[in-house]
Amino acid sequence: MFTVSLIISGLIWAQESARTPEQAELGESVDPDSIIRVEVSRVPLLFTVTDKKNRFITDLDRDDFQVFDNGKKQSIREFVRESDLPLRIGVVLDTSNSVRTRFDFEQEAAIEFIQSVLQEEKDKAFVVSFDTRAELLVDFTSDIEKLSNGIHSTRAGGGTALYDAIYYSCRDKLPEDWPPEQFRRALVVLGDGEDNQSTVTRDMALEMAYKAETVIYAISTNRTGEKTAGDRVLRRFARETGGLVFHPSRTRDLQQSFANIANELRHQYFILYSPKDFVADGSFHKVRIKARARGKTALVRARRGYYAQPPGEEFN
Repeated sequence: MFTVSLIISGLIWAQESARTPEQAELGESVDPDSIIRVEVSRVPLLFTVTDKKNRFITDLDRDDFQVFDNGKKQSIREFVRESDLPLRIGVVLDTSNSVRTRFDFEQEAAIEFIQSVLQEEKDKAFVVSFDTRAELLVDFTSDIEKLSNGIHSTRAGGGTALYDAIYYSCRDKLPEDWPPEQFRRALVVLGDGEDNQSTVTRDMALEMAYKAETVIYAISTNRTGEKTAGDRVLRRFARETGGLVFHPSRTRDLQQSFANIANELRHQYFILYSPKDFVADGSFHKVRIKARARGKTALVRARRGYYAQPPGEEFN
């Protein structure tokens, strides 16, 4: 029997050999002094592959991929095509004064997303709102009506603490279900990307997203047609975590955006590798995946790395 415990973010694990399969079957006890503990670092990666027209490529095999960790080519230990995992989704809703004129649109968008993406038999979501501070409105649930009612209950006003909301969601909520490779974690941020009240920085929020191994999708409420500083913030969060930013100008434009997110979350590749010469020193490891598709250009969208945290310090 193997007991698996998280030792670093980016889905790094330690395996602890406790007893033989025969002992497990017979229920024999094991002398704790005889247990041999071997740390084996393992990095699982969930990612999407598309062509130049953003169409999913779902027929690639293990030999079509190469993985590089800090520039060093790695050996792929496990490979699964199209990982349709249960979703654990955080809806992060901007309720500050900066979105007051677009607030009805934002609420409608959030509810539309929940209704179109969540499969109640296996998925769960929570809702966090933020103005001057972040607040958990609805805890993890598969009840779509409860989530929708929580979104309806929000009112716009106050400052904007976007980074605090992302930080809190990634540190305190998304890691609740383990082991993490059995779930697909995502944050869907609805807002304008502005921040003027957070107690943490943008980089601190992004680091926590890496440690929670989540992908961030953003629905911008900017309907001016011009890119703003807030749009650039949303784009960075999405790009660094392997997500996307959408700029729907009308409510009916949301359906295609949500369909794209749902398709992506449910049609992804999974790769597991053990980094060579791994040291749990807290440093950031850059990860790059190269894909080869016959007769077409393959574009990979994935998180850009992970933190090699020492055991017990995953979310410090």
